[in-house]
Amino acid sequence: MKSMTGFATRRGAGHGFEWTWDVRSVNGKGLDLRLRVPDWVTGLDQGLRKLCQATLARGSVQVSLKLARASDAVAPQVDVAALDAVLAFSSALQAEADKRGITVAPLSVSEIWARLGQSDAGLTPAEIASLVATLLAEAAALVDDLQTMRATEGAALQTVLAGQLDQFSDLMGQALAVLPDRKAAQDANFQAALDRLAQAPLDADRLAQELAVLAVKSDVAEEMDRLDGHIAAARDLVGQDAPVGRKLDFLMQEFNREVNTLCSKSAHGPLTATGLEMKVLVDQMREQIQNVE
Repeated sequence: MKSMTGFATRRGAGHGFEWTWDVRSVNGKGLDLRLRVPDWVTGLDQGLRKLCQATLARGSVQVSLKLARASDAVAPQVDVAALDAVLAFSSALQAEADKRGITVAPLSVSEIWARLGQSDAGLTPAEIASLVATLLAEAAALVDDLQTMRATEGAALQTVLAGQLDQFSDLMGQALAVLPDRKAAQDANFQAALDRLAQAPLDADRLAQELAVLAVKSDVAEEMDRLDGHIAAARDLVGQDAPVGRKLDFLMQEFNREVNTLCSKSAHGPLTATGLEMKVLVDQMREQIQNVE
């Protein structure tokens, strides 16, 4: 089991640059990736997104990269011959445009730089590809660090949830223990009602039918059986090494439904009190499950 909460940081250097990776993860219904990387590092965004999607199942995840030139990095060199060719082409283009009466804006420094095959950072496409490969390898280690923290948080959640399921099982035992007293009280109430009704002329078949319906409506055996099954299913999910947060969340809805029905049918103080304790515990479990991947 893993939590959806965690963070990790890594620093590195190479290719004339220094960088700092930062990743933070919080709860989310699905996998929501928010990437903040320099635009000029072509291919990094796509590679990083693919890496995260292959590793993370759920969570709102923000990954940021701060990238700067190393203080001792060699400044990019200008290819003078290539620059002369670009400038000559620009002059010829301008002259031809003038002949035709067309106004053409002169090339900017950034446009000239791009025509020389350099990025905003002064790197060629091959150099950028090499930098991206290094950064993605570092990002993989960063995501592993995040997963380690999420696993540690998940282990703590697993312990808490297992303990809460044990508490719920104890409450089930308390509920079962009061059922005989509840039945005795119900039988006494039924008999008192029958004694009152016996004083008035009633159809015996209709009376038997109504009593049968009342008995069925007050029976909580099915709710107790289903809750037993839910406990077993929850324990199985909590023990799995897989993203189970969604399944557990759905299962808690089923827990809540059965406990609500149990309380509505109770008509017995001790059983109602136990049912309310169950409701509180289900809410506590749901709070913990919101953190499970």
